[in-house]
Amino acid sequence: MTLPAIGISLGDPGGIGPEVVLKALAAPSLLPEARFIVFGDRRLWDAERASLGLHLEVQVHKGDTVPSAPGLYFNDIGAMPGDVVRGGASAENGKSSFLAFEKAVELAGRGILDAVVTAPVSKTSWRLAGLSWRGHTEYLDSLYPGAIMTFWSERLKVALLSHHIPLTEALGRVRKGVLLDFFRALHRSLAGVRSGVEELLVAGLNPHAGEDGLLGGEETTEIQPAIEAAAKEGIPVSGPFPPDTVFLKALDRPEKMVVAMSHDQGLVAFKLVAFETGVNATLGMPFIRTSPDHGTAYDIAGKGAADPRSLIAAIRMAVELS
Repeated sequence: MTLPAIGISLGDPGGIGPEVVLKALAAPSLLPEARFIVFGDRRLWDAERASLGLHLEVQVHKGDTVPSAPGLYFNDIGAMPGDVVRGGASAENGKSSFLAFEKAVELAGRGILDAVVTAPVSKTSWRLAGLSWRGHTEYLDSLYPGAIMTFWSERLKVALLSHHIPLTEALGRVRKGVLLDFFRALHRSLAGVRSGVEELLVAGLNPHAGEDGLLGGEETTEIQPAIEAAAKEGIPVSGPFPPDTVFLKALDRPEKMVVAMSHDQGLVAFKLVAFETGVNATLGMPFIRTSPDHGTAYDIAGKGAADPRSLIAAIRMAVELS
């Protein structure tokens, strides 16, 4: 069996991305065997490695072919900022993190890589660099419309109807047609990666799931009709459930996944139980993309205190789903 080829982007140079990538790859006993290719600037990698006192055997990767042997390889994109801004956003940091991510996604889209693991980037740095996408998922959605943001941990699984958009825009997406298309796409994606998810539990939008229309009507006019239509197509979906209790129905139930109506509705609960070990996985594309569920953590960048467990989980999941 050919071992999967996994691309890993270093993330924002000013955050903890390079640190957690190095710490994760320096613990091979915690990782499955694969062909790992890191994308970033080699000078940044070497500087971070030296500051952490780590030694890793890394081979050079060039071109568009993937080595046949398992191990660790480095693809030098040569996008090191002139002056790395540690602990803060900058245009140069944004450009560096995007170019590493873009190259990995390009190779994955061409079938050269089986999955891409992304270390955290700064949305502010991307904006300062003149990039129009708010983050990884939005860029992937521009290439693969309908890309789905999901979050995985041993205790809880969550899928988001909408992700990095203002709440007023998110509310506008709670429509029967949008929801039905989302249920279909999520069901196909979960089946494609043999996820083990057997039921989708849909959160309501309003307190108490609208309380029969007393606290809001979207459950009756939009969400419930979409659930009924999806169920008629054989999609295992139920709800809408009160948003403040639906996560308890899925907690420690690996066969269940909650569908949240907005970013924070889903992630407040998820990060409460799995902040250190949770994984963000983008589905609905020809390849798997995973990332840790935390951000750049500018407050501890450069201090050697970053916890790599979420990135280790993201790498493990990328290999498993591949």
